[in-house]
Amino acid sequence: MKLPPAIVLGVDTPVGLTVIRELGRRGVPVHGIGRNGDALGRTSRYLSGFSLRPEGPALAQWLPERVFHTGARALFAIAEDDLVALAALPEEIEGCRILTPRKPQLDLVLDKCRTLALAAGLGIDVPESWQPLAGEDFAQYAETLTYPVVAKWADPPAMARILADHGLPLVKAEHAASPHALLALLDRYAALREWPIVQPFCSGFGFAQMLHMAGGQPSLMFQHRRIHEWPAQGGFSTLCESVPLRRHTHQMEHSAALLAAIGWEGPAMVEYRHDPKTGKYWLMEVNGRFWGSLPLALHCGAEFAWEQYRHRILGESGPAKPRLTDRRARFLVPETRRLFTVLFKPKSIPNYKPSRLAELASYLSGFVDPRLRHFIYTADDPRPFFQDLGGIIHRTLRREKRPEDL
Repeated sequence: MKLPPAIVLGVDTPVGLTVIRELGRRGVPVHGIGRNGDALGRTSRYLSGFSLRPEGPALAQWLPERVFHTGARALFAIAEDDLVALAALPEEIEGCRILTPRKPQLDLVLDKCRTLALAAGLGIDVPESWQPLAGEDFAQYAETLTYPVVAKWADPPAMARILADHGLPLVKAEHAASPHALLALLDRYAALREWPIVQPFCSGFGFAQMLHMAGGQPSLMFQHRRIHEWPAQGGFSTLCESVPLRRHTHQMEHSAALLAAIGWEGPAMVEYRHDPKTGKYWLMEVNGRFWGSLPLALHCGAEFAWEQYRHRILGESGPAKPRLTDRRARFLVPETRRLFTVLFKPKSIPNYKPSRLAELASYLSGFVDPRLRHFIYTADDPRPFFQDLGGIIHRTLRREKRPEDL
């Protein structure tokens, strides 16, 4: 059977590349749209066509024409800003189903305060949160907190534009070890009259449960724990491992209940900090898009993009029944950067304890670990890895080139 073609909007990252591979291996013709000519997914053997996205016009101005010319019947998007733009458009464009969250559900998960409040009402543990507001005595409140604390924006996509207008970067999570450090952090945003929410640092490790929701019920589930992140102070996953579904079953029920209460359809990741010593699962956020560690899920046999395509485009129903394997996955380049930070700047990492020798040994042993897979490299589709490696080398040489050589 010839399967309807699909568009993947955002093939510049390992996440977009993973969606291409999931669909392409199943026989779906995939057209990729990237921001530049050397987009990571462009050289994948599973991509049937590629085009650049225009730099100026809004998504709504050029997307219908692209859908019409590709004949796509499904559209997947990777980046949060594209999800926000697509949420304002109809669910179908030129006969193509837009497989991204609708605006009410997306707005809720992008607002961490609303998400945490809903989760608390369902009996899920959430960290105490302080949202600084204009007119409050920050110094007085800062003295009452338990340190270290973490500051993060309640709605990152909305704040990204505001921060950019003031020449400030969007930082996913910032740590403060004392009232003085916290006040300095908050003062950086005084001109905006907007501040990140502040939460106590939750001990344990990053633990996430991924679900595909269909009709209020999970049709595919997967879970993993984060081992390393980049930046090392807290960021996206660079080394992670799967966790068998026979474990944490009660928490998976909580995660499914939360997504059902949101009215979520499609894939999402419910992210926690889990402390085995206390048994607590502190909810961090609901990630309403394809997440950074999606390559691990695919390596283990959990195909979330295909699951969404299967339900929404082919009209199939019922749960998926994959044979999940136990794997680890590594994002090699940022994991290498993390290693250098650990080796040469360990004091820059909050609460860092392991020995540097053990970290080096663990990194090297990964090259012979039969369980380990990679975010970008796969044996059946190696070209994106070598393209990415060549791009890194080229950019490095350009930075190191002396002025007299130009």
